[in-house]
Amino acid sequence: MKKSYYQKLALMGLLPIALLIFQQFTSKDKGDFSDVKFITEAKIPLDLTEFDPNVLDEHQWQKLGFTEKQISTILNYKKIVGGKFTSKEQLKKCYAISSDQFKVLESYILLPENGGVSSGASFKSFEKRQLTISRKFNPDELSVDDWMAMGLSEKQSQAILKYKNYLGGSFISKEKFKDCFIISTENYKKLEPYLLLPAKTPENYKSFSKNYNIKQQKIQYHSFDPNSLDASGWQSLGFSEKQAQSIVNYRDRILKGSFKNPEDLQKCFMISAEKFEELKPYIKIIPSIATAAKKTEPKQETDFSKINLNAITFKQLVEFGLDEKGAASILGFRKKLGGFINKQQILDTYNIDKEIVGKLISTCQLDNSGVARYTLVTAPEEWLKEHPYFKYSADKIIFYRTTYPDDRKILKLLKLKPEYEERMKLYLK
Repeated sequence: MKKSYYQKLALMGLLPIALLIFQQFTSKDKGDFSDVKFITEAKIPLDLTEFDPNVLDEHQWQKLGFTEKQISTILNYKKIVGGKFTSKEQLKKCYAISSDQFKVLESYILLPENGGVSSGASFKSFEKRQLTISRKFNPDELSVDDWMAMGLSEKQSQAILKYKNYLGGSFISKEKFKDCFIISTENYKKLEPYLLLPAKTPENYKSFSKNYNIKQQKIQYHSFDPNSLDASGWQSLGFSEKQAQSIVNYRDRILKGSFKNPEDLQKCFMISAEKFEELKPYIKIIPSIATAAKKTEPKQETDFSKINLNAITFKQLVEFGLDEKGAASILGFRKKLGGFINKQQILDTYNIDKEIVGKLISTCQLDNSGVARYTLVTAPEEWLKEHPYFKYSADKIIFYRTTYPDDRKILKLLKLKPEYEERMKLYLK
């Protein structure tokens, strides 16, 4: 009892001291935080295009206006949610993206509004696509349809063309092409070996446009054959030394020695659309003796009116007048399809002279009786995944047919564009 009494007495003695200390602590002036600076959000660029946040790397997030710390947080958040953002709603929850930033970006994000995938349209629009590249190409020459055929979405393809127009109608170099916001690092690595562009942007690329008007006042145009001009000849027409050499290299290496028509000259990336219009009245391409002989004395030993386009050989295609690249493209496309169903498919092949192929399909027969056709329910999985018209929908077809063994129902669920559905039907029973 006596011990308890002394303990209580000690506590009562300490209490006033504790109150005094608390009073002194709380009465102190507040600290001066006037020098504290908060990290402000970087401004988002105004020239936005549609994008899929799942394919952006650190550099591309930075282009959107995010800081390194924000980007690190976003990418870590992406790992936490399973390595892929499934909806705008999910991305919005990332605390590194403020509500104001998200409002600016929201309409450009290629993701469904919420995480549900019951909508066929959402599933179709945002599935991961694989690029299919079968040849070297100049990206300046590709249309929206060409990019889509390669494996990009329609919105991505349109964004690429907008970027090209922003550059003035040409990608100029692989460096400039790589800067295209919609091209992910992964896709650029796949595309780079096939790009018919210089690796580096010309040093005088920016200055050339400034000095162009001054230069053109001194130019006296005259008729010329672009196949006979050397680098100095091109310089006399107003091009810089490097530009002139690039044109010569384009002619000799890409076109194998000659411009066949003015349109070939127009496709040269170093010649702007405006410059081509100035040159056009003076272009006089003189056919070589070999070319003239080829046109006037065609040697055809084959009676092409009896040839089946689904059986025509490489040698016969070259005999008819196609170059080796065009002949190989037709046979390669035919092999992927398993055979042509109609003649228009041949005309749609890449790397061909459409004029010659137009004559070919009007001359030859097309027997498609030996071409394999299936129903969506019975088609082999390997066939679906390899056929050009089915491979992008193969996984969904295989999934849907386990529940709906009806082609009409499956086609309805796929929600394809009319033209894609019509191509599929060519090979369906």
